[in-house]
Amino acid sequence: MGRTSELDENAVNHMPPTDTDALAELIRRKRDHLLTLRDMGKRQLELVADGEMTRLLDVLAAKQRVLNDLQRVERALDPFRDQDPEARVWRSGEARAACAGLLDQCRQLLRETVEQERQSEAALTVRRDEAAVRLHGAHAAGCARGAYANLGHPNISQLDLSSES
Repeated sequence: MGRTSELDENAVNHMPPTDTDALAELIRRKRDHLLTLRDMGKRQLELVADGEMTRLLDVLAAKQRVLNDLQRVERALDPFRDQDPEARVWRSGEARAACAGLLDQCRQLLRETVEQERQSEAALTVRRDEAAVRLHGAHAAGCARGAYANLGHPNISQLDLSSES
C-alpha cells in the first residue's frame, strides 16, 4: 500500500498545470506584494514620525511600483472571479486549503495596509498643520522685526514739519 501512495503522490507532482495551479500562484504573488506593502507601510510610518520627508518620498515611489505589480496580479485574477469556486478542480484538498489560507492572509494584510495608510495620512496631516503654525509664527516674527527695524531709521523722504519759534 505504501508503494501505491508513493505512485499517486508522484503522479500528482507530475500532472500538467491546472487553472487552480495558476490561481494559487497568482494568490501567492498577491500575498507577497501585500507583505511588501505592509512592510513598506511600517517604514513609511517611521519616516513620517521622524519627519524624514525626503526618504519618505523614496518609500512612496517604491510603494507605487509594488502597487503597479499588484494591479497586474489583480488583472490576471479577473478570469477567476466569474468562476464558481465549488466547480474548480484542485490537485488535492491540501492544495485548496493552502490557497484558501493564502487568500485569508491577503485579506488580513490588506486590512493592515489600509490601517497603516490611514495612520500615515493622519500623522502627515498633524505634521502639515504643525509646519503651517511654525511658518505663520515665523512670518509674524519677520513682520514684527521689520516694523521695529523701520522705527530706528526714519525714511529720508519724510518731511519734518515741526517749527522752531
